[in-house]
Amino acid sequence: MPLFFPHSFKVGTPHIGSKRASVENTTLWVIQDTYEGSSFFNTFDFYTGADPTNFVDQQTAFTDGLAYVTSNNKVIMKGDNTTSLPEGVNRNSVRISSQATYNTGLFVLDLDMAPWGCGVWPAFWTLGDGTWPWNGEIDIIEGVHDNQHNQVTWHTAPGCNLTTTTNFTGTIVQTNGVDNLQCDALINNNAGCGITEWSRASYGPYFDSQSGGVFAMKWDSSGIAVWSFYRAAIPQDITQGLPNPSNWGEPDAALAPTNCNISNYFANHSIVFGITFCGDWAGNSYSTSGCPGTCTGILMNPSNFVNASWIINSLKVYKAATLSGGSSNSAPRCSIDLPLALNIAAVVAALQILLSLL
Repeated sequence: MPLFFPHSFKVGTPHIGSKRASVENTTLWVIQDTYEGSSFFNTFDFYTGADPTNFVDQQTAFTDGLAYVTSNNKVIMKGDNTTSLPEGVNRNSVRISSQATYNTGLFVLDLDMAPWGCGVWPAFWTLGDGTWPWNGEIDIIEGVHDNQHNQVTWHTAPGCNLTTTTNFTGTIVQTNGVDNLQCDALINNNAGCGITEWSRASYGPYFDSQSGGVFAMKWDSSGIAVWSFYRAAIPQDITQGLPNPSNWGEPDAALAPTNCNISNYFANHSIVFGITFCGDWAGNSYSTSGCPGTCTGILMNPSNFVNASWIINSLKVYKAATLSGGSSNSAPRCSIDLPLALNIAAVVAALQILLSLL
């Protein structure tokens, strides 16, 4: 498994007046799983449970062109945009869940397009096993209609709450003018605790017009945080496969452990992509969305769903690894700044230096 160093990594700088050299503890993010290209669907299961949307099985999705991988390794998932329907009939779509489950990690999704349009309700989220919501749900990308701002939301068992003093750039979602601080999914019509991103390039047509971008979710003992970057603003450490969230600035949304014991409320999460039509959010908000007619009416015409597609380049899951510090009475003073573009030889050399100081 490759070992990735952060952009600036200093080894063995001694204290003044001392011959002892020390190595700082450093958290690295190392690749755990990569979902991309022709093997993407091999590690996901297709959901076919009851829903206002008709989620189809894998074979139907492949046969009907609702899920496939292009010749240049773009992963496509979309709702049916070719079939005219009578009123009251649910439209076909796709929802998939990863076979692997996770407890903490750094999840980095690179995509060219996320679904949008009147009556469309897409989501990219992680979901705990067992009886919902006891192991939690983290909605990383979610929105409805032609909205421009992504909404990050946590749904949990009672007792997990947002901390208003946490640093994030988004705005806490409100109900009747009051911040939804309780993530409890069993109250407030399952609103959970949500934060709306400030950028209008985080969802919908404007995000897609920028050639998409990257969403990253970091989940560890320090909390759960989400960042989004449109294509031109993706940090270099992400594009080079060396993610370092400490370089990314304040997250768009964050759930701190101050008022929510993260390990108690989030466990055994699978990764989920879906495209829902109408449903609780898109259906109930349709009359105030500015979209024409009714949600059930718009489902009839397939041309309304030409933008209801995911186009995914890759999804990478990293796990945290910590380099523990040590000391040596005889180690010489040295400082190493490794560039982002590490190759295997550089990694080996860095490890050799590190071991000589322990």
